[in-house]
Amino acid sequence: MSHLAPLISDLALILMCAGLMTLVFKKLKQPLVLGYIVAGFIASPHFSLTPSVTDTANIQTWSDIGVIFLLFALGLEFSFKKMMKTGGSVVISACTIILCMIAVGICVGWAFDWKRMDCIYLGGMLAMSSTTIIYKAFDDLGLRQQRFAGLVLSILILEDILAIVLMVMLSTMAVSQNFEGGEMVGSLVKLVFFLILWFVVGIYLIPLFLKKVRQLMSDETLLIVALALCFGMVVFASKVGFSPAFGAFIMGSILAETIESEHIEKLVAPVKDLFGAIFFVSVGMMVDPHMVVEYIVPIVVIVLAILLGQAVFGTMGVLLSGQSLKTAMQCGFSLTQIGEFAFIIASLGVSLNVTSHFLYPIVVAVSVITTFLTPYMIRLAVPAYNWVDRTMPEGVRTFLERYSTGSQTVQHENNWKKLLVAIMRIVLIYSVLSVAIMGLCLHLVVPLIVSALGDFWGRLLGAVVTISAIAPFLRALIMKKNRSIEFKALWSDSRFNHAPLIAVILLRVVIATGFVVYIIEFLFRASAALMVGIAVLLVVGMVFSRFLKKRSIGLERTFVQNLRSKDIHKEYIGEKRPEYESGLLDRNLHLSDFSVPADSLWAGKTLQELDLGQKYNVHVASIIRGTHRINIPGGRIRIFPGDTLQVIGTDEQLSVFAHYVGQVSDALGYEDAEQHEMVLKQFKIPEVSPIAGHTIKESGIRNEYRCMVVGIESENDKQLCSPNVNRRLEVGDIIWIVGEKSDLQRLVMAEVKCTSLG
Repeated sequence: MSHLAPLISDLALILMCAGLMTLVFKKLKQPLVLGYIVAGFIASPHFSLTPSVTDTANIQTWSDIGVIFLLFALGLEFSFKKMMKTGGSVVISACTIILCMIAVGICVGWAFDWKRMDCIYLGGMLAMSSTTIIYKAFDDLGLRQQRFAGLVLSILILEDILAIVLMVMLSTMAVSQNFEGGEMVGSLVKLVFFLILWFVVGIYLIPLFLKKVRQLMSDETLLIVALALCFGMVVFASKVGFSPAFGAFIMGSILAETIESEHIEKLVAPVKDLFGAIFFVSVGMMVDPHMVVEYIVPIVVIVLAILLGQAVFGTMGVLLSGQSLKTAMQCGFSLTQIGEFAFIIASLGVSLNVTSHFLYPIVVAVSVITTFLTPYMIRLAVPAYNWVDRTMPEGVRTFLERYSTGSQTVQHENNWKKLLVAIMRIVLIYSVLSVAIMGLCLHLVVPLIVSALGDFWGRLLGAVVTISAIAPFLRALIMKKNRSIEFKALWSDSRFNHAPLIAVILLRVVIATGFVVYIIEFLFRASAALMVGIAVLLVVGMVFSRFLKKRSIGLERTFVQNLRSKDIHKEYIGEKRPEYESGLLDRNLHLSDFSVPADSLWAGKTLQELDLGQKYNVHVASIIRGTHRINIPGGRIRIFPGDTLQVIGTDEQLSVFAHYVGQVSDALGYEDAEQHEMVLKQFKIPEVSPIAGHTIKESGIRNEYRCMVVGIESENDKQLCSPNVNRRLEVGDIIWIVGEKSDLQRLVMAEVKCTSLG
């Protein structure tokens, strides 16, 4: 036990400091992340007034686990489908902001003559705004329902996934210590390969597994299984050369597409909060006041670079995506801080030993300052827009209005573009699956077969097993989209399309043949002509195989069902977002959800009584009540506690509506609650009593005094029995009564008064 003493004492110190600081920062209405950082500084050797952590190595291990949980929880909130639906607007905005801020960070580092890796890592830290801090700021300022807030959160989601890609690239740079283009391209290809492989295989297998064991899943087992999958992917990602945090994020994003995702998220939250707190405390422990004072000039310069850079480039990125100037400036001014990903990237640099010792404390100090300034920057956006709008030339204003209006026009893709994009996606996915299966079979399965059957027969059977395993994917690679609407339309439109369409099919045949040739050449080293001939025959057989056709269709159908299972479940319980949300004609209008509190003043009233349209100029499109959705509700529909109202309106209208829907009736105070406490009392019926000779029902104990008889003891039978409402109360009976103190007192006083009169 003695070797655990420092560990336990360090953990106790960390949690006590963190608990105290979270209470203080909650009172000050500041983000808890800052409280954890301050707690870390208090628990560090740099603060001499309090005890200090003694074993920093163990704390570092726990903080690494905290990063894993933070990224796993972030993955659970992420959705590949949502990212695909965000459209070009969010992609353009996020990519512009990230590239420009990386450049800003590198330029700042060069200006101070820092090392090359310090400059690059600083650029990566400055490029990522804090999702948690912005989310908290929007909540505190009551801006969550506004349209620009939804756009900012979409940008942050994409920034999070791009941050993972950036971490992989930074790790590659750190290991290689050079910037060769070929090596970087190889790392990106490897990243794309494993992303596709993990996502496709994970979406196919994990929902099937969870469905099979759903009856066995309690909260405890589901938590353990989810964490087992998370850490299993962490180990696998580390084995293939990626960071553990990357593996945790991928497994979280896979589980995010399952029906159990929200349940897992709630179960994981306490564990994530604990280890996440330890991570942020360890960040605060890195703050050295002497170093902060020494590097105060770089800190101030970096803070200004973030404030100005995000305000300018964030606005520019959102403008380029086709949004209005006001929306763009609100988005840009909201992104002016760095947070958790900056710490994670800084930790990566420290763990790989490629960044200087001063960079981590500088980034922490910058994060603290920019976090404090975030609410003020968000509030500054509208006044800044008003000033820019007044001073900009009329020609510039007209150009921006035309640009933002023109970008809203829906661009219809032609059939060639649709077909080629779909075929490229098919070839990429099925090629990745084929390569993964080939690698597994040729390096694991075939050696086992050869050791059992001998060299020739083992290689022959190994070739059969490998080719059979990838055959459904090769057939799908060749045949999918050959009977699609786009293919048929292009074929019938013009005879000049026939040759390109046939060439596309033949190209896919060549790719499939190449896979088979590689397997044969790997196992047998035969002549080129013989290998190609055998491969062509096998591929032709795959194309005409009805068994393989059914098999490939079945595999794809299962994958699609698993991918859509969460949406189907949400649609069944009435939580699916309506399709028209993204198609509102007026870009100033949008759809927001509002939950009716349990003690809301609106509860129990009809829509006609509330008259929401006249009072707030909004429209209640739907009411979600449990698993039911009431679309276009009429005036006689009543609002119940727990209802979710889907409301259409402008930012200003929805902000006013949010204030009133959240109004609740006055809750009972502590003293009132004490007065209404229920107590148990017993007393004997005297000879002169108003209730003697009456049944319990006739006595008025329940109706007049609001009390209830729960037991009776008679003089003849001292055993307590459950009363019947038709039993007559007799003199000498001992009755047990439950009621509020005041009501029991009225009943007793009535008995005493009757006795004294008698």
